[in-house]
Order: sequence, then C-alpha cells, then structure tokens
Amino acid sequence: MTRNIYLLIFGALLFASCGLAAEEDEVDPPPAPSVDEDIGKSSEGSRTDDEVVGREEEAIKIDGLNAAQIKLMRESAEKHAFQAEVDRMMKLIINSLYRNKEIFLRELISNASDALDKIRFLSLTDKDALTATEELSIRIKTDKENGMLHITDTGIGMTKNDLVNNLGTIAKSGTNEFFQKMTDGQVSDNDLIGQFGVGFYSSFLVADRVVVTSKHNDDDQYIWESNAAEFSVNLDPRGNTLPRGTTISLHLKEEAQDFLETSTVQELVKKYSQFINFNIYLWTSKEEDVEVEEEEKPVEEEKPEEDKEVEDEKKDTDDEDATVEEEAEAEVKEKKTKKETVWYWELMNSTKPIWTRKAAEVTDEEYDEFYKTISKDMVGPLGKIHFTAEGEVTFKSILYIPPNAPTDMLTDNPKMDNIKMYVRRVFITDKFEEMLPKYLSFIKGVVDSDDLPLNISRESLQQHKLLRVIKKKLVRKTLDMFKKLDEKVYNETFWKEYGVKLKLGVIEDSSNRTRLAKLLRFQTSRAEKELTSLQEYVERMKDKQEHIYFIGGTSREEVEKSPFVEKLLKRGYEVLYMLEPIDEYTIQSLPEFESKKFQNVAKEGFTIGEDTDKRKERRKELEESYEPLTKWLQEDGLKDYIEKARISERLTDSPCALVAAQYGWSGNMERIMKAQAYSKSDDPNNLYYGSQKRTLEINPRHPLIKELKAKVETDKESQTTKDLAFILFETATLRSGFILRDLPEFAGRIERMLRLSLDLDPNATVEEEEDFGEEEEPKEEESAEEVNEETVEGDVESKPDDGEKGDEDGTTDDSVVFEREDL
Repeated sequence: MTRNIYLLIFGALLFASCGLAAEEDEVDPPPAPSVDEDIGKSSEGSRTDDEVVGREEEAIKIDGLNAAQIKLMRESAEKHAFQAEVDRMMKLIINSLYRNKEIFLRELISNASDALDKIRFLSLTDKDALTATEELSIRIKTDKENGMLHITDTGIGMTKNDLVNNLGTIAKSGTNEFFQKMTDGQVSDNDLIGQFGVGFYSSFLVADRVVVTSKHNDDDQYIWESNAAEFSVNLDPRGNTLPRGTTISLHLKEEAQDFLETSTVQELVKKYSQFINFNIYLWTSKEEDVEVEEEEKPVEEEKPEEDKEVEDEKKDTDDEDATVEEEAEAEVKEKKTKKETVWYWELMNSTKPIWTRKAAEVTDEEYDEFYKTISKDMVGPLGKIHFTAEGEVTFKSILYIPPNAPTDMLTDNPKMDNIKMYVRRVFITDKFEEMLPKYLSFIKGVVDSDDLPLNISRESLQQHKLLRVIKKKLVRKTLDMFKKLDEKVYNETFWKEYGVKLKLGVIEDSSNRTRLAKLLRFQTSRAEKELTSLQEYVERMKDKQEHIYFIGGTSREEVEKSPFVEKLLKRGYEVLYMLEPIDEYTIQSLPEFESKKFQNVAKEGFTIGEDTDKRKERRKELEESYEPLTKWLQEDGLKDYIEKARISERLTDSPCALVAAQYGWSGNMERIMKAQAYSKSDDPNNLYYGSQKRTLEINPRHPLIKELKAKVETDKESQTTKDLAFILFETATLRSGFILRDLPEFAGRIERMLRLSLDLDPNATVEEEEDFGEEEEPKEEESAEEVNEETVEGDVESKPDDGEKGDEDGTTDDSVVFEREDL
C-alpha cells in the first residue's frame, strides 16, 4: 500500500514538471546559439569579485529568512546617516585626542603659520595680496587682568563663510582644502602644517570661551565666538581694526591661569615652535635704568652752590686734586637713574632651522650655535653630520656628538630624549625609544620630515615600517660621523667618553657589528699609552699568524706580568690588553675580524707559530719525560682540583699556570661574574662555571718543576711533596687571575713552608699568653662617670684585676690601660 502511494506522488511530480517545461517552451523561444560568457563560472579558480560578493551575501543567515528575503529587505529599507551630539563629540575631541594641555599653543601657532604661508603663496601670483600689510608675523599677548591670551597673525585671514565652514565644521581642514586647490607647481615647496582639521579645538582644553576676529582681503572683519557647545558669527562693530589676518582670544579657565605667565609662554614657544618660518613675538617686559626726569632736578640745584663754596675754599688752599674730585662727584649726582618697567615685543624664535639649508651653506659657527641652543651645553660638539635621506621616507637631520657623556649613560634606562622629531619644523616628540638603539642614546640632534606617520593629535609617531627605515639610516649616518672624526680627537676624547657604549653596540646590534668593530680601540703590548684599532693590529700581524691574541685583566701592569703572555711577548707578537669588564663580553659577540679569529691566551686552544717537525719531536720527548709528574698531579696530588696536567707552550719564566676551558670562564671573567651586584651565591650558572676544573700547564724548564718531578719520583707520599704541589697550584691560581677556594688552607701551607725554610720545628706550638684574669666589676655606689674619670685620668695604681685605685701622684701604667680597652 505504502509503495503504491509513493509511486503515485512521484508520477504527479513528473507530470507537473513536464507541464511547466512545455509552457516555458511556448512563452520563450529558444535563444540563438552564442558564446557562453560564463563558461567555467563554476570553476573555483576563475571566480569573479561579483560572484564572491554574491556568495558572501547568500552566506549570511538570519533565522527564518532566506537569501531572497534578505535581499528584498535590504533594497526596500530606509537609509539614515549616523547622527552625533555635537557637544559630546566636541568633548571627545577636546579631552581624548590630546594628553597635554600645553599642546593648544603649538596648534594655534601652527595654524597661524599656515595662514601666513597661504598669503605668501597667493602673493606669488597676486601682487595686491600683501597690500594691506607686508609684515608676516605672529604676536602673542597675555592679559592677566581679564584672564585672556591673544594670538594674532597677519596671514590670509578668513571670510564669513570661511569662519562658518572651517571653524564650524569639525575635522574640516582649511589648510588641506587650500593645498588641494593649489596647482602642483605652486606648492612644490609646501610648508603647510595642518592635516586633520581638529587642532583649533584644542583651545577648549584651556579656555571656556574662544573669540576669533578675522579680516580677509575679500571681506569685512567678522567675529566668531564659541563656548564649545555652539558658535555665532557677527560683523565686527568696531570696523576693520586688523589690516589682514586673525586674532584668537582665549578666555582661560581657572586652572589654566598659568598660561598667562610670560615665562610659561616663552618655554612653550621655544619647545614646540621655535623653528617656525615666521617671526613669533611675545609682549613682555623688563626693567631698565632710566635717568631721573627734569622735575627731580630742582632738588639737586642747591648742590652746585655748595659745591661752588667748597671749590672757592679749595682754590684758596690751591688744592687742585680735591677740586677735580668734587667736580666728578657733582657729575655723578647729576646722572641719577631709577628702575622702570619697559614693555616691548620680544622675538621668540631667533634661532633658524639650519637643517633646511644645504650643508655647504652653513658655517661651523652656525652649527655650534645651533647645538648649544638645542642641547643647553656651554661648549660646542665633538662632531656633527648634516644630511638629507631620500627613498621610502624623506627627512632631513643634523646629529651631534656631545663633548661629555651624560651621567646616566651606563644605566639600564638611559634618557632617550636627545633626538627631537619635527614635522615641517613643528616639534612633535623627543621620545625616541624605538628610533635609536640604547648604545647611541647620547647622540643629540633633530629629525624633520614632511611625511611621517602621525596620530591625529600629532603628539606621537604611529608604529609604522617607515620608522624602522629612519632608525636604520640614523644609525648608519651616526657611525659614519664617528669614522670622520680626527684620529687624535677620536682616541683621546671620544673613546674615553663613549668607548664603552660602542662595545655595548657590538653586543646588541648584530646588523652593524662589522661597522662597529672597525671603531673599537684597545691598549696593546706594542705601545705604552697609544690605542690601536683592530684594523691596525691585523695590518701589523706576523706572517702565518692566524689569530688575534688578547688577554683580559684589571690593569695594564697585571696583564703585562701575566704568565700567559710571556712567550708571546718574548717572540715579538702583539697582544691586545682588554682592561674593561665589558671587553670579554664584546669579543664573545665578535668571533672574528677580517677572517682572523680571536684567541684568548688564557684559555685552551692556544698555538703560537707553526708546528715544525723538530718542535713536535721536542714536545713529545718532554711529555714522555714528565709523564710521571703530570700523571701524579692529575690522578693523585691534585685530582680534586684540576682536569688534567700537561706541558705548557706559553710559559717561559713562570713555573705553571691554570688554563680555562675554551668555553669556560677565564680568571678575569670569574672575577667579573662574582662581583655582579645582583648575582646570587647559589646561582646555578655561576656555580656551574665557577666549579669547573681547569688545566694545569707546567713549565718543564723551571727549577721548581724539576724539583717537584724529582720528589715525585723519590717520595711522592711525603707531606713536603704534596705541599709543594699545592703551593704551586695555588700560586698558579692567583697568577692566572682565579679566586682560591680555601684561603685558610693556603695560609697554613705557606706557614709550613716558611718553618721548613727557617729550620724551625714543624710541630712547634705557639707560646700561650699569660692569663691576667677578668677585671672586677665597679662597685654599685660608683657611678659610670666616676669609673670613666678614673680611666681617663690614669688613677690606676695596680693591674686591672686588683680593682684598686691608682697612685696618689696620678701616674698610669700604659699596659694596663691597653688591656682595659682591649677587654
């Protein structure tokens, strides 16, 4: 039954589909044959963008709606634009974009500079543009009585429509619009600063109300006023008081009254806007000595009569010298002065941005003066470099080497504010943690670019790949500046101040390691005081010398007397002396220089010269001859202290030396690591390297080694033989720069050897000290003050244990006083 029902349903569906096909054939005749434009449409590799968009739309699923319903809904939906509450938007712009309130002055001065640039551009084609006034300047005036700050420029000014459109529309940049209207030829030397159209609103960070008075050449003078919630525009009832330009008047908030202080304004102008192209003036005052006016002179008119009387009396006595003195005093009295306050316009940006000029046009005096301006130093720099970088990013820069290193240069977090970033000569930031590496933190200078990626507040640089490009170029140019220094200045001054920093750079900066290696300087066995470079060392290397020999230590005297350099110096090889703690770290990061590997002569792997057959044969004979001694030292006498013992190739005068493993700590490195301020006594790393056994190398030609060999062959179990071996080992430990493990044992062995050398009984004991007993306590009735007086005055008659008072004559036994103090 069920089967019949399914067959019936299937037949009905088949009939219905055939009927529909017939109707379609009747209504729409078959199309003419044509090339299928969508051939291969279903192929995955040939999908078009419209197909992808369509599939993505269909892929959006809403419960209860299919794709067709969703499409219909979108087509018939009402469209609305996002709405924003203007006052809330203003609050967001004012309080969220800017971190520092002081930014407002930078923004307003930048806007004024743009206005001046605009009128300057227009004057190139319109000769009447500057008819009203040819002055192009910015003037700032404070009004403490009314709590107002005024910024006036003689720029292009704004018409009524400009005030409404530019100031009344948030994020509309009049500068950007002006820039777009200009032709390419007219703005080839563009100095316009504005980009985002929000800088003006930073005024409300410090002001409750802002009044803008503006006069354009093509319109009358209008006043725009706003309290950040609404604004109004009115024709200025005073008429055209401005020849051309704009005055911005800020009614400062109570908490922003500090910006009315001239010193504060001066500081901000010099910080952010001292390199603006146009002059910036500040209305300020100073005290001057002014001569007293004529009204005050009648009081002094009586004095000449007295002076005349005095002169007559002097003439009677014919005292010409006195007369001259009186006349001089009269002249001084006549020229009385008083202090008066004088108001005037002071130029704030007298220092010009010399980096915008070509290097050939700038004198050394101008470079030095500019350095003193940005660094506040009293003396000029050691060196400088002025360059323009082009490529992915274009920027101009001047970098300086200060004459003295900063005090915090070698701290973990040195100040990184010595490079100042400008965009079109407006200061942006000096936070350059990511722009220069720490080892170049002492470099001072400026970087100015027109196309750096800034955030909207222009307070900081955005993270961008261009910053890495700038950093790379700054580092390369800085290293070039070091190379161009005079050799004497470099070695005697620069290296003394900044040498440690460059060594740190070798460790940290792998990309510039080769360049930095050429700048390194070290003391050497060749010269007493002169420093040498690695390049000079390689040029002086002996024929067939394969390694650059070096040794580390705390002083030149120590390394010169080290047993490790004895044979090298005797044969005329040059050895680098690395006397600073960072030196061995530096060489670990610099395994070779110009294909010459470094060799620490205090470690294993040391070879000198070429192994000839005779040398090999001689060494083999010595090894066989001294095998009993080396075997006994290694397996019995010093088995707990050394890894192995062998014949040395580096010793000439010393009996033996302790040699570190190739990748272990040398004696110098051990001292450095254990002297670290933050090192732990149980640090696993320190314990591992500090407990490593080392190789004892012996000098077969030394008489002590020969004597020890003889004693081992005759009586190796005697205490004298063992003490001699231990003393040689411990002296080798000290001479090699290592730290002794057991100082009391070392002192005891030295004492035993001294007894033997002086023919004393090794078992003789120390004579016991005579016991005088303990001093009696003072009686209770005696105060501490009385006891002290007795001790000071010396009223002690007998020894401390008698507890009696001193002799009547006041004499004191010195030995008794000493014992009392000792007790």
